[in-house]
Amino acid sequence: MARYIGPVCRLCRREGEKLFLKGERCYTDKCAIERRAYPPGIHGQGHRKVSDYGVQLREKQKVKRMYGLLEHQFRRYYHMASQMKGVTGENLVVLLERRFDNAVYRAGLACNRTEARLLIKHGHFQLNGRKAMTPSQFVGEGDVITVREKSKKLLRIQDALEGVDRRGFPAWIEMDKDILTANVKSNPVRSDVTMQIEEHLIVELYSK
Repeated sequence: MARYIGPVCRLCRREGEKLFLKGERCYTDKCAIERRAYPPGIHGQGHRKVSDYGVQLREKQKVKRMYGLLEHQFRRYYHMASQMKGVTGENLVVLLERRFDNAVYRAGLACNRTEARLLIKHGHFQLNGRKAMTPSQFVGEGDVITVREKSKKLLRIQDALEGVDRRGFPAWIEMDKDILTANVKSNPVRSDVTMQIEEHLIVELYSK
C-alpha cells in the first residue's frame, strides 16, 4: 500500500497549524510551526487569495493528514458516514476516532498515530483478549485494549505513557497505566474531539 514517507513537519506547515504528527516534539520549541509558521516552498511566504474550494480542500487535507489516511481511505469513510443516520460530518469524525490506531494513541500507548499503527502491525496489542494487527478496525463500547505481556516493557510504549499527561485522556477511554489496559467506556462523540475541525467544509467539498 502506498504511504507518505516525506517530512511530516512539512504537512503541519502546509496546513498552517499543529497536527501533532511528531508526538512530544510538537510541544517543544523545535516544532516547525513555532520556528517557521508559513507554508513550505519558495512561495510559502507570499500572500495568495484562497477560493471557497481551496478552503474546503485544505480542511479535507488537514483531517486526512491528521489521521494518517490516503485519499481512497478517507473517501470510503465519508461514504460510510453519509449512509449513517445523523449529521454526515459528525459521523465522519466519529468513524475516524473509532479506528484502532487512533484508540491506541488516545489511550496514551503511542506518541502519535503513525507510531500506534506501527506498534499494532508488529503485534504488540490485544483487543478483547485476542491479538489485533489491523489498525483500521473499529473499536466500540465495551472493548478492551491491552498491551501484550512481552511488550509491556517496550521503550516506545513507556515513553508514550510518560508524556500522556500533557494531552490527557478522552472521556470515552478509561486507561489503567499500572496494567496497561484501556477500556472503551462508550463510543466517541463529536464533542470528544478537541482538535479544531470544520467537518462541514469536507461535506461541502465531497458534495460538489
